[in-house]
Amino acid sequence: MMDNQRLILFVALALVVILMWDAWNQKFSPTAPTVATSQTGPAASTGSVPAPATAAKDTPSAATTVADAPAPEKAQAGSQTGLATQQRIRVITDVLDVDIDTAGGDLRRAFLRKFPTSADKATEPYPLMNDSLPQLFIAQTGLLSNKSAPDHHAVYTAEKTEYTLADGAAELKVPLTWVSPEGITVTKVYTFHRNDYLINVDHVVKNDSPEEWRGRLYRQFQRTEYDEPGKSRMLYTFTGGAVSTPEKPYEKIEFKKMAEWKPAQSYSTGGWVAMLQHYFVSAWVPGPKEVNHLFTRVLGDGRYILGMTGDETAVASGASQSFLTGLYVGPKDRQRMEKVEPNLILTVDYGVLTVIADPLFWSLKQIHNVVGNWGWAIVAVTFLLKLLFYPLSAASYRSMANMKKLTPKFQSIRERYADDRQRMSQAMMELYKTEKVNPFSGCWPMLVQIPVFLALYWTLLESVELRQADWILWITDLSAKDPFYVLPLLMGATMFIQQKLSANPGLDPMQQKIMQWMPVIFTAFFMLFPAGLVLYWVVNNTLSIAQQAYITRKIEAAAKA
Repeated sequence: MMDNQRLILFVALALVVILMWDAWNQKFSPTAPTVATSQTGPAASTGSVPAPATAAKDTPSAATTVADAPAPEKAQAGSQTGLATQQRIRVITDVLDVDIDTAGGDLRRAFLRKFPTSADKATEPYPLMNDSLPQLFIAQTGLLSNKSAPDHHAVYTAEKTEYTLADGAAELKVPLTWVSPEGITVTKVYTFHRNDYLINVDHVVKNDSPEEWRGRLYRQFQRTEYDEPGKSRMLYTFTGGAVSTPEKPYEKIEFKKMAEWKPAQSYSTGGWVAMLQHYFVSAWVPGPKEVNHLFTRVLGDGRYILGMTGDETAVASGASQSFLTGLYVGPKDRQRMEKVEPNLILTVDYGVLTVIADPLFWSLKQIHNVVGNWGWAIVAVTFLLKLLFYPLSAASYRSMANMKKLTPKFQSIRERYADDRQRMSQAMMELYKTEKVNPFSGCWPMLVQIPVFLALYWTLLESVELRQADWILWITDLSAKDPFYVLPLLMGATMFIQQKLSANPGLDPMQQKIMQWMPVIFTAFFMLFPAGLVLYWVVNNTLSIAQQAYITRKIEAAAKA
């Protein structure tokens, strides 16, 4: 029968296997086909009339529109992406630096000014969106109609090529204009807000034609599959699509599954579609009562499309109609995202342990608000968790101490039945009964704490607040590995001390050798882990050593009395 130390060994190995499996998925999961490095085709049209209505791969299917889909992408001469490009418009706010192309009015590039690319490049903003290979990622919108309408291939005109949010101004509007010969004018207005990653995108249709105009809005992301800058190769975090509907508040879509993915319902109300990566998200967010059809596409050149198409709307002759939608381009900041759409906070994905991870993150944030340092917040939460689980830990350590007292008897049984392992196991079980020692009494308290550890693991891994957050001295980024490996070495040392304090004579020589190698294995593996996670483990082990030493001394003193 397995004793306490055997179970500890099993759990430790299981944790290593789980973490290594995550790393394996991240490093060796199937990837998308390589994006073609060149395409040929006529130069993009410079007029304002859309291309002829023919089948297209990069727009919503004809089944979801009121007309055939517009023409496929036309590559600008020399373009490697197949994306037409015209005039670029740069927009700078206090938190964003973006490029909008008059070809389609697409948002082609987005830099997050408050989030440096890395801790050692503090002046280099993080590039969340980009229209260059191999890291192509853009946001597109368009109108589909049985008459003239600008899709994301149409060419708009702009008043200026650069806009900057003025000091003291609350918002900044960037208008683009498209006019058809039939008298349809569409003004596409991007509205940026101070200290906000939510961009309002409005298509205002003015119908000066003699007939009614009918159409619908679509919005979509185009992206290639790639690892974002600075992403750890040893920690698996999801990169891909996600959608939210009333039927499924949060559904992730892997790139490799976008070709066959279908929504649970043909049309849904509200919700959102998004592209996710480790700490950041870009999401199209319609109005809460707006009805949309969700769709995905996989293009032959390695691009993936995720989007939504709205319901048809009529605009009478001489009337105007607004098609407003929201575009969130920023960090997975729960407080910000909840204001945009409550279910958007689900993109901070703690998995099945969310019920535990949520209060852990809340505790971390409250302590951070007081101490002003995420490293010390981790230390404080670890201390509180050890305090919470002290009764369980005490029971475990008492069991270990009682087992150590049986060392001579265990050794005698091994020597007596060295050639008969079955009889050796029976003799040990009889000893447990005689001495009234339960080898499992120290196991279950530890097992209860495993879900809490895993929940804290995901909390620290998923929290953008810890990205490039410093602690002390050389630890300048708790989301990156310790550059000098001091924390992993300290962790290995604390594991070694714990083993010496809890050495169990119930293990056979082979098991004891395996246990002796565990600190070395964990130290090597955790050298590649984020410093915040290793810090938690070091503090947890240190407190465990103190608790175990204290309880062991009490038991030994009581035995001598």
